[in-house]
Amino acid sequence: MTQQDEAVSLETLIRATVPRYTSYPTAPHFSAEVGADTYGGFLDRAAAADGPVSLYVHIPFCHSICHYCGCTTKASRRYAPIEAYVEVLRSEIAMVAARIGRRAVSHIHWGGGTPNLLSAAAFEAIVGDFHRFFDVGPTAEHAIELDPRHLGDGRARFLAGIGVNRASLGVQDFDPMVQAAIGRIQPAETVAAAVEQLRDAGISSLSFDLIYGLPEQSVSSIERTVEAAVALAPDRISLFGYAHVPWFRINQKLIDASKLPGSEQRLELERAAHAAIAAAGYAPIGIDHFARPGDPMAVALSQRTLRRNFQGYTTDRAETLIGFGASSIGRTPAGYAQNVTDTGNWRERITGGRLATERGRVLTPEDRLRADVIEQILCFFDADLAATAARHGADPALFSADLDKLAPLVRAGWVVADGGKLAIVRNGAELARLVASAFDAYLGTGGRHSVAV
Repeated sequence: MTQQDEAVSLETLIRATVPRYTSYPTAPHFSAEVGADTYGGFLDRAAAADGPVSLYVHIPFCHSICHYCGCTTKASRRYAPIEAYVEVLRSEIAMVAARIGRRAVSHIHWGGGTPNLLSAAAFEAIVGDFHRFFDVGPTAEHAIELDPRHLGDGRARFLAGIGVNRASLGVQDFDPMVQAAIGRIQPAETVAAAVEQLRDAGISSLSFDLIYGLPEQSVSSIERTVEAAVALAPDRISLFGYAHVPWFRINQKLIDASKLPGSEQRLELERAAHAAIAAAGYAPIGIDHFARPGDPMAVALSQRTLRRNFQGYTTDRAETLIGFGASSIGRTPAGYAQNVTDTGNWRERITGGRLATERGRVLTPEDRLRADVIEQILCFFDADLAATAARHGADPALFSADLDKLAPLVRAGWVVADGGKLAIVRNGAELARLVASAFDAYLGTGGRHSVAV
């Protein structure tokens, strides 16, 4: 590999803007062709299928909105709007369950927003509905995203009592200057106290979310953040790149863009954090996750059963994911369906006896083929194109033009494509999204994306 090839590859890497590929086709390519009736058909077809389903619950409320946040949520200091939301949510659960029937559940995931703002009564009611309408067995993973600033006395034991067995804590960064710049003041002692409470309650499977690319970050500061994080010994760590999209999330306009690291510095931050986490004994998982050896996610990687969905990397192999709540996205073998984002419109549709689906995607055979390839690349940094095409009844020649796009990376020695097989042999975590984008038939036809690193 020549220095010129290396330079070209690095420049391509740090400048490229590509999707995160938590789905394919990606959300910007969902359309109104999928509404309530179409989603109802998706559910009817899924009802006839075998295997478990997964449930996702979206709670779009926070006490305040952090400057960096890209989630669909709103600030609410009063509990009344949250209480009203829960009542409609329960109606939606009953409505969907009537279509899909009593199915076994492999995973439950609470996201937001801040799910731990719900009252004990609300949690009990929703979990009671899940057990009433679905078959939630003792081996189901029951995970929740938590803001450690709002884990009050006794709440951890309560969550364990209703079946929660995994928690993901939004840490982001431990540096006080960074926290001030992103509007999330969260002392390290607060996180440590939350960890202790959860473990004392029996919720020992813990994950931390960290972010690189934030204002005021430096290589030394992010290394200190990693050091503080691994000292608390979570089972998993997620290392996400901050996506600055103020045209999409107005709260991000509160971040001083001049304080954001440039492209090359972002790469330095990612590499420093990645190296520090790996040096602490965590196994890299895909592009942005890490797990302790022996953790189910590390095992899934070694057995090539790792999957990727809207929550990121997962051990969940269910073919149907049912989303509940405003803006939630569901997936069935037939396609994707997303609820309306506005809570008022969502409430109006559900109380009117209709599913709240606003947009989605009916999957074509080629969509399924390309989704399979992209998921392999994101999970394992390789793909057997010939075998994948055969599995889908397609001609591998379909990928010829896609492989041509990767020629610069092949010449640089970062990617190998030979005999119908593709592999990223260098810098997989940094290159995977870029390589996957070569197989995206819709790239460039809608939506703006964050940089690849």
